[in-house]
Amino acid sequence: MTSSSPSKFTYTMVELAHHLPYSVSGVLVSVIIMGLLTFLAQIMGAQQQLADSSENLFHIFHPAHILFSAVATTAMFWKHDNKSVLKAIVIGFIGSLGICGVSDILIPLAGGMALGYKMHVHVCLLEEPWLIISFAMVGVLAGLMVTKTFEKSTQYSHGVHVFLSSTASLLYLISFGVANWMQAIAGVFFVTVIAVMLPCCLSDIVFPLVCTHRYCRHGRGSAKGE
Repeated sequence: MTSSSPSKFTYTMVELAHHLPYSVSGVLVSVIIMGLLTFLAQIMGAQQQLADSSENLFHIFHPAHILFSAVATTAMFWKHDNKSVLKAIVIGFIGSLGICGVSDILIPLAGGMALGYKMHVHVCLLEEPWLIISFAMVGVLAGLMVTKTFEKSTQYSHGVHVFLSSTASLLYLISFGVANWMQAIAGVFFVTVIAVMLPCCLSDIVFPLVCTHRYCRHGRGSAKGE
């Protein structure tokens, strides 16, 4: 590594800073959308229908989250270390299947319990493994190709990933214990931010960059997300 190239730690911090606006925007948009849907359901007297539909919506957003997480994680790694396809695939699967479960399930589960609600444990990877693994597989394959065809692909996929993650986390809270989430909006917002920011940035940025080869060089253009 030349002296003009930033260290892996410095580059990781730069990537985190560049992705921060996408993360904050994704969380805010998902909270606003879910808030509007809940408000409309209350006006129309359809709270029960919304509660019944939230679990089905979770099973849409969680697999979609897995897919985009696999895209972002694989693309970030492949962008800086394209020596081994097998290694990129393994990192894409670990980064999406493992960390997304923490984001969408474990943190909302623990957060709901901390807020005083009785939460129901539901782990999609154990109960619908074929669904989750198939979405992860598609995401990994897309991540291997997207960096060559889409400028700033890791930032855009991360932005979509964060929106899907925050929505999935909210839906898990609503579906499996916190039906009246608007009455605990401050706590729910805090739990959602934690559930999204830490795992998603770890999955999309820190984990794949830590796994890159030691001689990976990041030029100034790369540090700007180009």
